[in-house]
Amino acid sequence: MKGYAVAIALLLAIFAAIGGYLYQRFSAFAAMDFTPPPVTIAASTARLETWDETLDAVGTIQSVRGVELTSETSGEIIQILFESGDQVAAGDLLVVLNDEVEQASYRNQTAALELAEILFERDRALLERNSIPQTQFDRTRADLQRARAQVAETEARLANKRIQAPFAGTMGLSRVDVGDYVSPGTVIATLQDQTELEVDFTVPARHVPKLRPGLHVSVRVDAYPERTFAAVLTAIDARVDTGTRNVTLRARFEEPDGLLPGMFAVLNVDLGERRDVVTVPETAMTYALQGNTVFVIEPAGDDGLTATARVVRAGKVRDGRVAVLSGLEAGEQVVSVGQNKLYRGVRVLIDESVAL
Repeated sequence: MKGYAVAIALLLAIFAAIGGYLYQRFSAFAAMDFTPPPVTIAASTARLETWDETLDAVGTIQSVRGVELTSETSGEIIQILFESGDQVAAGDLLVVLNDEVEQASYRNQTAALELAEILFERDRALLERNSIPQTQFDRTRADLQRARAQVAETEARLANKRIQAPFAGTMGLSRVDVGDYVSPGTVIATLQDQTELEVDFTVPARHVPKLRPGLHVSVRVDAYPERTFAAVLTAIDARVDTGTRNVTLRARFEEPDGLLPGMFAVLNVDLGERRDVVTVPETAMTYALQGNTVFVIEPAGDDGLTATARVVRAGKVRDGRVAVLSGLEAGEQVVSVGQNKLYRGVRVLIDESVAL
């Protein structure tokens, strides 16, 4: 009996020791701070800036004078008097078509015209002496007029056999060869006056009240990514496209050196107005289908800082900063680097060495 008492006492002592040890461990565990450490981020202050009000658009460059040269009549090409890429002057002969039939007809009609003129002069003299009736003279005069008209018609057909440059410019690639038979409308080559270029583009009709000829336009093309071309708005279409609700505008380049008709262009129209906008670094804006957000830095209850996501309305981007049209006030601090590490209720620590 005495042995059982000793065994029970030993067990109680062992359990008491184990319980005391566990109590100490759990007490220490409960006293530990499991609050996650603050996330280090870079911050920037939203500031109020004055921006020029502009309008972005895209368009296509074209020549003020540019055409596709075609033939007005059918015929075989017997001469091509230009090379692809040639500079030509207005009136230069470019292509000659076979005109043997027209030449023969012209010689025949010229001879008939000479005879009609001789007969006309003779009958006029006879009429003055009353040697012939008036009706005979009238027929002679009509014959002369008919002969002149026939010669003029043949001269016009001969002119159509010779294709000339309608204005000075640069020839494009030749699309025909000597011996080809061309029909009316067959394209022979393009002719572009590259000294005067313009660009057509469209903008939503709601901007029409702010548009007027004379506005400055900045143009960029892929061929010259580091260069900006200046243009001036010259015309606004008289109607709005009912399908797209856009209006077409036209701007003319001041110095189009290096540009070619047909190039795709990105345009920025200066509307001549200025307005105050709140801006933040472009890196501070998070774009999403659900809405654009910025993380605003606010005081926490324990004298620390926290970052809260706020939905805002983003505007244009300029020089690395984005305009915030609503949802943010000037002077508020926002997270500019490190948004991917943030979550609801997170504490943040601003890295002062990163200034944006």
